[in-house]
Amino acid sequence: MVEGRWRTAGRAVFRVVVVWGVSAVTMLALAGLLPDFRLQSADGDSVTRTAITAGWGAGAFGLLGALVWPVIVRALLLVPALVLGLLVFFLNGSLLLIALWLIPDGRGTAKPETAVVVAAVMSAVASATSTALAVRDDDAYRRRLSRLAHRRSRRRGEDPGRSGSPGTVFVQLDGVGHDVLRRAADSGVMPTVASWLGDTHRITPWRTDWSSQTGASQLGILHGSNHDVPAFRWYEKDRRRIVVSNRPASAAELQRRAVERTADGGLLTVDGASRGNLFTGGADQVALVLSVAARRARANRSRAGYFAYFSDPANAVRTAVSFVAEVAREIGQSTRARLRGDEPRVGRGGLYPFIRAFATVVERDVVVAAVMGDLLAGRTAVYADLVAYDEVAHHSGPHSMDAQAVLERLDRSLALIAKVAEHAPRDYRIVLLSDHGQSPGSTFEDAYGLTLRDLVRAGCGLPVPRRAERSKSGAEARDAARDALRTALHRDVEEDGELEQPATGSDPIVLASGNLALISFPDVPHRVGREEIERRHPALLSTLANHPGIGFLLVHSEEQGSVVLTRGGVAVPLADLKDGDGGPLAAFGPGAVDAVRRTDAFPHVADIMVNSMYDPRTGVVHAFEEQIGSHGGLGGEQSEAFLLSPLELSPPVPPGGELVGAEQVHRVLRRWLRECEGPQVPIGPSSFARRENVREFSRRDRQAEEEIPVDEGSLPDDTM
Repeated sequence: MVEGRWRTAGRAVFRVVVVWGVSAVTMLALAGLLPDFRLQSADGDSVTRTAITAGWGAGAFGLLGALVWPVIVRALLLVPALVLGLLVFFLNGSLLLIALWLIPDGRGTAKPETAVVVAAVMSAVASATSTALAVRDDDAYRRRLSRLAHRRSRRRGEDPGRSGSPGTVFVQLDGVGHDVLRRAADSGVMPTVASWLGDTHRITPWRTDWSSQTGASQLGILHGSNHDVPAFRWYEKDRRRIVVSNRPASAAELQRRAVERTADGGLLTVDGASRGNLFTGGADQVALVLSVAARRARANRSRAGYFAYFSDPANAVRTAVSFVAEVAREIGQSTRARLRGDEPRVGRGGLYPFIRAFATVVERDVVVAAVMGDLLAGRTAVYADLVAYDEVAHHSGPHSMDAQAVLERLDRSLALIAKVAEHAPRDYRIVLLSDHGQSPGSTFEDAYGLTLRDLVRAGCGLPVPRRAERSKSGAEARDAARDALRTALHRDVEEDGELEQPATGSDPIVLASGNLALISFPDVPHRVGREEIERRHPALLSTLANHPGIGFLLVHSEEQGSVVLTRGGVAVPLADLKDGDGGPLAAFGPGAVDAVRRTDAFPHVADIMVNSMYDPRTGVVHAFEEQIGSHGGLGGEQSEAFLLSPLELSPPVPPGGELVGAEQVHRVLRRWLRECEGPQVPIGPSSFARRENVREFSRRDRQAEEEIPVDEGSLPDDTM
């Protein structure tokens, strides 16, 4: 035992000395290459003296990185992640300047801009050297990380070795549809996934709800209920608030509602960790979780995940370099797409290259590192979301080469997680799943020359931009509205004058969620029926239903109940529709009728629900946002998610059965946790059904909620 400890200590000292020496040599080389970086006194020094100076500088820089860098990162936790990524270079350069200042006799000097370059190179070289040495001693590396994880667990009062039962890791590949994953595995883009398929794992498709987007799917998966989530964004008349799933206040409110509805904290209430998600799932350990981002309690501060990762300066520099490279890659790819004249295409300028780099580099690196830490800590259940593919596919297309390259890098992350799982203190079952897919197609605006908001306003006889008026769709809508008003008011409208219209109160609110849109009339407290809409805006419903870019409308009728409206004046009561009956929803695939009927029963369903057209031959839809790969409604691959599970776990559904809806996926994942944990620890609603806990959770999230008022002078349109 003593001999082993001495051997381990000797190896650690050896690694420190080697990294120190390599850093000193790197500093000497940079001093010779960069004119503004000097390691000699003004009178010149001998080679030996210069080498000693380099050793001083490298040692001081390494020591500052180990001692000061974690403090700096913790102080900057409240800085937006995008800004923190850019600050890494400058902070590292500042540490180098301090290290040079600490060299005796002032022999080390550098200009600030040169210090940034030198610090980045030295950190990268030190990281590469340390990694290379660790590769030669995997067991020591594993033991060190495992000891650190156990030490942290003991400080938190946990017992990492309490059970020999397997743990479960759920990795969500955001936006990766079932067919996309199969093609990526078959073509060699994702070799890790390919090695799992048919060998150690089974793949099961599952069909999303009508709202095929992360907010609805992940809420249902993690908390067992996505009731009353009709879209990614919607208007609630009773609260006069717009709910947007990826806003911290909205996410906290949705999570609170789900917890109250189920009387259960979520999938991860027993020794769980939530990484990179919209919701916690009831986990105590969170990082980059939106629903608790507004909390200030140290234990629940979502950005604490950044500290765990960026406290290592080598991690910070490596991720920052990759961040810059990804920005350059996006600029190059978008430029080539523009020069080639690729269609469909959306604008990819402004902040988008930085947003993409955050999703594909920073978020990925932090989440993967957090999951690795959870594995080494022996946590029972971990749920992590990797959003890289979804972000790129929105702007480059779900089947583009850009998106394929992202899948390839995600596969390497999965391989890394699987490798670390082999060194964890317990066995792990790795479950791969997605929350939805994506359907391709040009935007509604590109296809028809106006936004859905423009079309709605034209159908209501309200002013629209000149470009929309000049488009064919806009002109037809304006003419239809003019004719309808002329008939309704029994009077002519002057051709050159301003269009007269009945008093309608405030303008309709149009909110887009991919190829699903919601239209609400905020001045009416109840759900406006078809008859009332036609009295207020005689041309609106017919204008929308007959537009070639719209597949169907869902509205409530005082006479017939809810009805589905399509082209040619077709109006079919929703109660009369059945799956497979060949009705107006048949083109949208199996389960479309049930999905629409379920949403229709939500308290906050919009006055008019609009789903874009869908071409079954090409899989094309038209997003009402600036996206050429979209999800949010019905039509094509966006509704076809996947669940890839180990063969040791029971099949998700019986042979011939279907997995439908995020809530059913939640029940399957709960069953698997019970199978892994065994009978000694109950996992289910009973483990969190104590009402005082539910009330406490609700109270904390109400305190964190930030009101989202509706500025009726600048209501959001159908673009993001």
